[in-house]
Amino acid sequence: MPETSTAVRNRKRRPRLDKVLAEAVDLAREAAESTGEGVGAHLETVADEDRVATHYFESTMPGYRGWRWAVVVTRVPRSKLVTVSEVAMLPGPDALRSPQWVPWMDRLTEHEVGVGDILPTSSEDDRLMPAYTHSDDEAVEDIAFELGVGRQRVMNRDGRAEAAQRWYDGDRGPFAPVAESAPKDARCGTCGFFLPLAGSMRLEFGACANLYSQEDGKVVSADHGCGAHSQVSDIVDTSPQGVYTSVTVYNDGTTEEL
Repeated sequence: MPETSTAVRNRKRRPRLDKVLAEAVDLAREAAESTGEGVGAHLETVADEDRVATHYFESTMPGYRGWRWAVVVTRVPRSKLVTVSEVAMLPGPDALRSPQWVPWMDRLTEHEVGVGDILPTSSEDDRLMPAYTHSDDEAVEDIAFELGVGRQRVMNRDGRAEAAQRWYDGDRGPFAPVAESAPKDARCGTCGFFLPLAGSMRLEFGACANLYSQEDGKVVSADHGCGAHSQVSDIVDTSPQGVYTSVTVYNDGTTEEL
């Protein structure tokens, strides 16, 4: 479809390189050298606007591979006097630059906070929501203490769902090697050492309290399992297999005088 005359007029015209500005290489180099060091060969001149152009020089400074000195020059209409507007060192297309900065919250990985580390929780953390607000009524405060709602923030539905999914898919869910190798019916939810969590997590997760299990003191899913189940003897045959019990034999060949 052919362009209309209005579209042609509105289309921005590319600026033409001013001849006088293009010839001002020495002036641009002098301005760059008076600003910093490492001004190398002249690379190109680019027209920015009518009677405004930028001279680019190679930067030879250590650590600035691919960077360029940029000197902006201009002149007023009907004047041959060229003036320098700005001098800066800018990255070229292949410049060596530092990696893009990533906020610390986005750099953290699971279980990265160690001994002595401090991790402030953002006030905008989308896993949390406001909880109980302090009351002047002592009766209300007593009930609040009993219910355990004296915290400023608690996990919201999305936060709990995210944690539950992470635990379920992790090393203490039903697909962990220790759970898959355990007897089929030796699941944590039916184990006497399983301490269910409170609230909405109660039916799905709990803490293991079996001293001899490798999961002791850790949150496990109800369908997780291991060989230290409290009723494992009812689930599998744990009696000795193929063990021959001999009769008692006395050695009377020697005697000891007491």
